Amino acid sequence: MENQTWIGDVLLLEGLKVTPQSSIPVFIILLAVYIFIMVSNIGLTVLISVERSLHQPMYLLSCNLNINDIFGATAILPRLISDIFTESAERYITYMGCVLQAYFFHLHIGTYLSVLMIMAFDRYVAICNPMHYSDIMTNKMVLKLSVFAWGVIILLVGILIGLTARLSRCRSTITNPFCDNASLFKLSCENVVINNIYGLGYTVVLLGSSLGSTLLTYLKIAMVCITSNNRALNSRALQTCSTHLTVYLIMMISGFSFVALHRFPELSEQRKMASIVIMLVPPAFNAVVYGLQIKQIRQKIFALFNHN
Repeated sequence: MENQTWIGDVLLLEGLKVTPQSSIPVFIILLAVYIFIMVSNIGLTVLISVERSLHQPMYLLSCNLNINDIFGATAILPRLISDIFTESAERYITYMGCVLQAYFFHLHIGTYLSVLMIMAFDRYVAICNPMHYSDIMTNKMVLKLSVFAWGVIILLVGILIGLTARLSRCRSTITNPFCDNASLFKLSCENVVINNIYGLGYTVVLLGSSLGSTLLTYLKIAMVCITSNNRALNSRALQTCSTHLTVYLIMMISGFSFVALHRFPELSEQRKMASIVIMLVPPAFNAVVYGLQIKQIRQKIFALFNHN
């Protein structure tokens, strides 16, 4: 009985499979990327907060991405990095710790998509209705959009993980580098039809609304640019929209790969790689794209280094 209780409370996390020869290089690479994600996203958030000239809706909304990247990376990467030097048979995690990690992982992914949706709306208003942009995108509206982007995902992910946490468990091994919802309900021998239905519905609604709203927004922006002879407007649209689209496409490709590979158990190693990519590439590229491609932020960064 004691052994059964222990198995129920403590799980074995498979983590990354690395050879002793490659453990140090992998550790250095992951640690370097984690430090870069934290320093760059914290730096951008602080810069936008203290520089009044950057207190514009586009930059304030992008702070949501920076904050989301900080929390998402912190929830997953430190544990992943520390497990590199731990024997695969000794990578234990408590069940509640695994549930929390899964919650923050899905919160990170969902918030990413919802924030990119409201940023697409901001670009639509700025380009298609520039005369009323300042009247529509007020600080109050930015706050409402941000609360909506976070609040809806917090609720939906809470239900997603709550449905899984109620299940009894007959297995104790997480076959993933970190905990996520699918890995958790695979521990159960109960009927998980409800979990599959809600999980599929959640994914379809989130990805569908994200893709649909973004596609519709950019079609309207493209129509405005095509019918307009204003070169300044078209240039501004290309600069700001290309930044948003770059981050959006990186996130969508990473997300689709991760979700699709969960449906093929024989591709477990590829799924592990996709899960690592989704936690490393979008947060790192987000900081690079918004930090260097947007002229105002780039100028502030260069001015700061020149001053020092």
